[in-house]
Amino acid sequence: MTLPATPMPVVEEEVAAVPPPPGRTARLFDVVLRVVGGLVAVAGGVLTALIGLLLSTVRAGGQLIGVSVAVTILGAIAVSWFAYATVGRKWAVALPALPWFVLMAVAAVRTAEGDLLVAGDNWVGLAMITVGAMTFAVMAFRQMLSPQPRRHDG
Repeated sequence: MTLPATPMPVVEEEVAAVPPPPGRTARLFDVVLRVVGGLVAVAGGVLTALIGLLLSTVRAGGQLIGVSVAVTILGAIAVSWFAYATVGRKWAVALPALPWFVLMAVAAVRTAEGDLLVAGDNWVGLAMITVGAMTFAVMAFRQMLSPQPRRHDG
């Protein structure tokens, strides 16, 4: 009895399992989707800040309630996750965070007419700024510690 000179695999190797590299059109489409996702994340950060500022003076029975704090936490988590999911980079959490911080800074400065959106005696506004900053920081920290996902586009 003679044995074959080379070992024969029992199952055929799957050469077709590796997808072909994406073409130029697919890469361009991917870049466009990432840019649009980043712009939507920036708009989401602005929207989260504006809604939080509008709700910071909501009262029930003459007392301030902290509904804007909850809205800020949920909004910051949502837009941070969306930014990372669409852009695909760890730094993408900065896209919604930067406009949010800018709007909070502008809201805390008194205008020439004396208007102030977030006053020092409004505990809800101060809590909203603190909790929003902490939420964005935690989301950024989680992104820094998470492993970079493998890309399947070649």
